[in-house]
Amino acid sequence: MKQTLQIVLASGCALLALGTASAFAQEWKPDRPINLIVPWGAGGSTDQVTRVTAPILAEALGVEVVVVNQPGASGAIGTQEVLNAARDGYTWTANAIANNATYHVSGLLPDTDIDDWHIYLSVANVPVVSVPANSEFDDFGELLEALKTRGAQVTVATAGVTSSGGTAIAALSGAADGFDYNMITYDGGGPAAIATAAGEAMVTTQLAVEQTELIRGGRLKALAVLSDQPLTLEGVEPIPPITNWLPEMELAPDYFGIFIPTGVPDEVVATMDKIWADKVANSEAIKTYAETFGAVFAPSYGAEARALAMPVVILEACDAVDRGEAVNDPSTIGIDCATRTETAAQ
Repeated sequence: MKQTLQIVLASGCALLALGTASAFAQEWKPDRPINLIVPWGAGGSTDQVTRVTAPILAEALGVEVVVVNQPGASGAIGTQEVLNAARDGYTWTANAIANNATYHVSGLLPDTDIDDWHIYLSVANVPVVSVPANSEFDDFGELLEALKTRGAQVTVATAGVTSSGGTAIAALSGAADGFDYNMITYDGGGPAAIATAAGEAMVTTQLAVEQTELIRGGRLKALAVLSDQPLTLEGVEPIPPITNWLPEMELAPDYFGIFIPTGVPDEVVATMDKIWADKVANSEAIKTYAETFGAVFAPSYGAEARALAMPVVILEACDAVDRGEAVNDPSTIGIDCATRTETAAQ
């Protein structure tokens, strides 16, 4: 399902009215700090937008929202910590929603799926294929030829197999009828991008927000964005869309946000819904962050957020099947890869 960044922006900014039953629950007034676990290293895409969002939530709630980095196992370790915590509203996580929704498929967290979370999305991100500034490759076509002919000799820095960069290089291989590569993993997308700029890897496929400053600073050379539209960043030439080389590649926007486990008191959800609609959806700080670093400001929550998330969830789950990497069949969480749709029952 191809979607341009313009479509993402239009759909992501259309928030549901506060007409749900939870909106009538009593207001939640937390009496101690909230732990917000980022299951990735500092400096990556999740960490970045979470640290912009957390102060907004803290001000609205009147308590500190403490961001804690707990990386490991492609985000599964920190996510499991949240699932194990008391369902009292004081322990949240942040991530790309496709990760939380497909940990079951990857086998990293077989007992969770998208409906175990109250979803609060803030931005949509896109991966960028970049190489060190002094790389032999000057456009994606040259890199693609090297991947096809040199395979595992080409090193690719990512934050792990299920990270945005990991799924991006796998999707590129699938769209190009298969090529090998040597993935080098780091604790987050930021470290992976920095390592590539330093020459530790030949390529990175992490998100634009993790690479923007390195691209602007001339340390990374951006070859393509995984979109069907160019990516414009202030101070650099537009990054061409991957469809210039792989016109049939299936694409879907990658949404990021904050997730609260189901089972928390209704007043927690009702209060967060209101804060997301009133504060996050109108946040100049998050909007400026998105515009500066190549993300799309796309706040949503609840049923709307879930609906926006499903295209990338289905894409990543079914691509894992196509690559032979799925430990559990997506049908067990209600995804039919034969039709690439969500089924009614799980």
